[in-house]
Amino acid sequence: MAEPQDNTARSQPEDAAEHPAEAQAIPPEEQGTEDQSVEAILAAFEIERAEMRDRLMRAFADLENTRKRAEKDRRDAAIYGGSKLARDLLPVHDNLSRALAAADENTRAQAKGLVDGVELTLRELLSILGRHGVERVSPQPGDPFDPHMHEAMFEAPVPQFQAGQVIQVLADGFRLHEQLLRPAQVGVCSKAG
Repeated sequence: MAEPQDNTARSQPEDAAEHPAEAQAIPPEEQGTEDQSVEAILAAFEIERAEMRDRLMRAFADLENTRKRAEKDRRDAAIYGGSKLARDLLPVHDNLSRALAAADENTRAQAKGLVDGVELTLRELLSILGRHGVERVSPQPGDPFDPHMHEAMFEAPVPQFQAGQVIQVLADGFRLHEQLLRPAQVGVCSKAG
């Protein structure tokens, strides 16, 4: 049995194929809204592009700051990396200095080789520290007290000194380049005698 053919279904696509502009034509009242929606989409894309550009520029700036900070940290590590070791060696210097200060003329005469060995060891230690940028902070009596370089261990009125002057050096200070490892330990005149 033959099926009836539906000619109406076929006629619409044929008509649309014959007149494509009419099939997709936008009514005149809706044409303005389509232009507005395209403009809105373009404006949204422009805002998104500006935001992405801003985020990209911030990421580049953060990367550059991180690179500079890492370079500074690397330089500081090269310069100040040995500060802990140098600080740990300062008591060795102090002990050798005390040993030499305790040796009177009689001891020096009896144990000349020992005293000379201690002096050579102390000089070699200072030489090695100096090669690595460690230098002594050695104030002299009469120098003004500098709280950035000196540590006041006591105060006393002394007639021949003015207030605020160093009257005695108990222990030398040391610094590594510009970084203070240990302040010089000093006695300070409290007021003029």
